[in-house]
Amino acid sequence: MSARTADPKVLSPAVRSAEGSPMTQSLPSMPGEPHTDIDAGADPWAHLRRFTPARIALGRAGASLPTREVLGFGLAHAQARDAIHLPLDVETLAAQLRAEGWPAPLRLHSRAHDRHEYLLRPDLGRRLDEASVAALQAWRADNPAPDLALVVGDGLSALGIQRHAVPLFNAIRHALGGAFVQSPPVLVGQARVAVADEAGELLGARMVAMIVGERPGLSSPDSVGIYLTHAPRVGRHDAERNCISNVRPAGQDPATAARRLAWLVHEGLRLGVTGVGLKDHSGLPMVSAAPAQRVSD
Repeated sequence: MSARTADPKVLSPAVRSAEGSPMTQSLPSMPGEPHTDIDAGADPWAHLRRFTPARIALGRAGASLPTREVLGFGLAHAQARDAIHLPLDVETLAAQLRAEGWPAPLRLHSRAHDRHEYLLRPDLGRRLDEASVAALQAWRADNPAPDLALVVGDGLSALGIQRHAVPLFNAIRHALGGAFVQSPPVLVGQARVAVADEAGELLGARMVAMIVGERPGLSSPDSVGIYLTHAPRVGRHDAERNCISNVRPAGQDPATAARRLAWLVHEGLRLGVTGVGLKDHSGLPMVSAAPAQRVSD
């Protein structure tokens, strides 16, 4: 006997609750603003949807999901795929950084020739090609070793870098306050996190911060991560890095992420270590106070 034809008296409390609860009814999706039209008293999930883009309390249409939620899932999945394959507009990014007063960026490339090879061969994205190595060696010959090198890579979300790299760079400059000698911005195409180890080593940097597009999620196709490594060199392990993740206005906003990075840089240089040996005691919040947003175009 199915749940729809069963005697309500013999159904479990959970099934009886689901059959008659407003939780099973379709709820409005999040357009980017807090919900103000949901009666939280009638639906115990409603207030949670105000604070997360996660797919909770989606409702139902018969035995399936509402059409709106099915279409929304397809849109989010398409945006995640696009974020991975979208090429980084390096020319525009470099021009934007120059317009904000940054030195001319050093433009490099990994050993992965294109996106297809980058996705199939992660190891190639972790090393610089020969031309890039030569460019950094030439720069180092004419310039002092920096305290901090800021490296930017498209990673798995060029969209995130295109949207947030410049505001993040400016926030980092403000948070550091000129306390350290920095290299020019380093832009690396088809980059994995570890490519910054080689770049930092060739620059002679005491620390390197890798700003990279993170793997897209169904609610965050434009997220950026920052990986800080002390004494960078080829062969460093992930346990030797500190990660600041989910940097975007709907996650950890760039200003907060920059302040966290500045704290970690100061402490990391003082202690001579990053990674598991450097704990984040900055006291800064992990997410912004802004309401969560669903992915939209």
